[in-house]
Amino acid sequence: MSITYEIWIRGRASHRLLRPLLDDFVIDHDRNGDTRMVGEIADPAQLHGLLAHLTSLNAEVISVMRTTPITDDPAPAPFHGGST
Repeated sequence: MSITYEIWIRGRASHRLLRPLLDDFVIDHDRNGDTRMVGEIADPAQLHGLLAHLTSLNAEVISVMRTTPITDDPAPAPFHGGST
């Protein structure tokens, strides 16, 4: 059973950092420029691998939270790349 997670990264994450994640996560940015990713993660090993990927590219993960699944509500603006 997958669990939906919301993961925040400090700053506007670059396309290079997010490219492997684009198919599995909804990605948007807040007013401060931080990056939010929401998606389903199958198990602790997948979560660990995701966090290892982000930190190996020097992304500053500022929050990891379980959340409710993504619904058919209007999606955030699509990711357009960034400078981190």
